Amino acid sequence: MKNRIKKILYRDSFLLGIVLGTALPLVSFGILYAVSTSFAPAGKKYLVELSTLMLLSVFTNLFTIRYYLLKPKFDKTGKGILLVTFILAIGYFALYLRILPWLQ
Repeated sequence: MKNRIKKILYRDSFLLGIVLGTALPLVSFGILYAVSTSFAPAGKKYLVELSTLMLLSVFTNLFTIRYYLLKPKFDKTGKGILLVTFILAIGYFALYLRILPWLQ
C-alpha cells in the first residue's frame, strides 16, 4: 500500500500538481475550521476569522511547492501546484478586498 501511494505521488505530472494544489488547501481548511470551531470562546462562532483560515490553507501549498521543486526536481508537478496557488490567492484577494464589482 505504501509503495502504491509513493508511486502515485512521486512522478512529474502537471495534473498531479493541480490535484495536490487543490486537495491540500481543502484538507487543511477542513482541519483548521474544525479546530477553530471546537476551541471558539463563548459567544463567538470561530476562534479565528474565516478569511484568515482561508489564507492559512492556501499557505500550506508553499511547503508542497518547495518539496516538489527542490528535492525530486519535479518541475511539472511544482508548476501545477504553483498555478493553483496563484489562482486561490487571486480569488482570495478579489473576494475579501472586493476588487471585482460583481462580488460586492
